[in-house]
Amino acid sequence: MTQGAGLEPAMRTATVREFRVPPLPAPERAHDTEQGSPYSSGEEPDGYTPTQRDLPVIGHGGPGDTVVVRTGPEAAAESEGGLGPLFVVGDVHGYLDELLAALRAQGLIDDDASWTAGNARLWFLGDFTDRGPDGIGVIDLVMRLSAEAAAAGGYCKALMGNHELLLLGAKRFGDTPVNSGAGTATFQAAWLLNGGQKADMDRLQDVHLQWMSRLDAIELEDDHLLMHSDTTAYLDYGDSLEAVNDTVRETLTRNDADECWDLFRKFTKRFAFRDESGPQAVQELLGVFGGRHVVHGHSPIPYLLGEVGTEDGADGPRTVIEGPHVYADGLAIAMDGGVTMDGKLLVVRLPLRG
Repeated sequence: MTQGAGLEPAMRTATVREFRVPPLPAPERAHDTEQGSPYSSGEEPDGYTPTQRDLPVIGHGGPGDTVVVRTGPEAAAESEGGLGPLFVVGDVHGYLDELLAALRAQGLIDDDASWTAGNARLWFLGDFTDRGPDGIGVIDLVMRLSAEAAAAGGYCKALMGNHELLLLGAKRFGDTPVNSGAGTATFQAAWLLNGGQKADMDRLQDVHLQWMSRLDAIELEDDHLLMHSDTTAYLDYGDSLEAVNDTVRETLTRNDADECWDLFRKFTKRFAFRDESGPQAVQELLGVFGGRHVVHGHSPIPYLLGEVGTEDGADGPRTVIEGPHVYADGLAIAMDGGVTMDGKLLVVRLPLRG
């Protein structure tokens, strides 16, 4: 995990520590060399600080509720009432090559990374940057696919993740102190601690900032309540989808560092649906916003499975993530396959078909 040079311990507040995914030593994974990224030849950008990609886990006795989803080119132009099939994408975190490969495997783009899915619907669940080598390339791709999909009768849309809030804050507020509730903190320090890449910051343009600041936080598609974070904190911002999205955008528009930090802090919360009270938490969200299932990113599936490595298990067998994780009595679907942890970048068609 990127630590950032010269950071004082005072910057590492409880809030920041809650957000961080601790790095654990493990072998490097070979970098995907498919065409599409300016760094696909193996050359890494100036200012790219690689983060640990492998997450040791305790051996898992079976697949549990993790769904193995069949991949391969889909009939993306299949129509139901004028709407094409629905796909969702988990956390990308700058791994553009892996994203391109996953989109191609589902028949959504061609070898030139152009939209080929007709009237299909594609939703990204947030966290486009940080940790990986080409976060800005990911944003550029999503913006372009949005235009191409619309022209073809479909659409490609995206939700706000906590890393979008973090990058916006680092750019806008830098080292301005914020009231974290647990001591002094800054967006710049938190961004560096959590995989912020100089290469992304150097290439960040106004068009990227405007695009990120206008993203919705929560949406409903085909009875699937789509959100980035596995938290009930969305309820703090409104009692309807429109109210939540408007409140988040208005908060960013006011450009108040403390307000934006509080928004970021709440979007970093996780695991609301994991334990015994999880089904009740999901039902609370569904009761307010609608839908039959919550679909989220943010928390890597190995963390949700409780398989974080220990000294005894660090060298043991590891769970291979093949698809999303269904849990909370079947009410929640987790989509962060842990691409930053030597996992898998998930692009999945809904409803799930095992």
